[in-house]
Amino acid sequence: MEENQDKALEAAVAKAKAAKAKADQAKAEGKQENPFSVAPNEQTRVKHVIGIVSGKGGVGKSSVTAGLAVELNRQGFNVGILDADITGPSIPRMFGVTTTPGIVGELMLPAETETGIKLISINLLLEDEETPVIWRGPAIAGVVKQFWSEVIWGDLDYLLVDMPPGTGDVPLTVFQSLPVDGILLVTSPQNLVEMVVKKAYHMAEQMKIPVLGVVNNFAYVQCPHCGEKIEVFGSSDRLDAWAAEAGVKVCATLPMDPDIASLADSGRIENIPVGLMEPVTTVLPE
Repeated sequence: MEENQDKALEAAVAKAKAAKAKADQAKAEGKQENPFSVAPNEQTRVKHVIGIVSGKGGVGKSSVTAGLAVELNRQGFNVGILDADITGPSIPRMFGVTTTPGIVGELMLPAETETGIKLISINLLLEDEETPVIWRGPAIAGVVKQFWSEVIWGDLDYLLVDMPPGTGDVPLTVFQSLPVDGILLVTSPQNLVEMVVKKAYHMAEQMKIPVLGVVNNFAYVQCPHCGEKIEVFGSSDRLDAWAAEAGVKVCATLPMDPDIASLADSGRIENIPVGLMEPVTTVLPE
């Protein structure tokens, strides 16, 4: 018995020494181990993980995520969407997808849209999409990590992570646990929205996540008769000034378009105008 205990102790000590040696080597090389990092499964190979962040609800973040996925798909890239807005998921409805994810062993297969965009969302796992998800933060964060590690994404050029508004558990989990290459901030011209978006910007800054660009959504309504652009929420000058000061590019200024809203509501977001989201793709890593 004592001999077995001695061997177990020796093994534990050896393991601890190996871990320390690895940490020391990483430190010497200027690298730092991330204790929160979650590894994907062996059947997932994603080149770039891009977070879509709003800081505040109601600015069309999910519409931007969906539209960007459509544009990238049209350009020939393999794209997936991880719907991390667990308590307010809307991505499946926009694409008209109701398919329950398949199961392979202990892993899930994402659903696919008509044009081949892969997606996973809590709504695809519920019997009724209107069932509320009344969970505490740790449970929600756990599901987000499962959507990364236990879904067979296959070979993707871009995985877009549609995050809930704010700077709470889910953005923190995504920033810490997933290999995020950068984020896009979605905003609209109101003063209040700008203030909250700045909070999201500073959160990314503190966590050393690159801010790739800002999408100014709902910036104007264009008159269908004369073509005049009406700035319903006021001028975007303040946003432009802040972005210039922060060194962040406003990569797209998008209209409030009832036709696009109708496409999203009817599950036909893949029919959005060609090129609408092209400016956003220019700030993404290749």
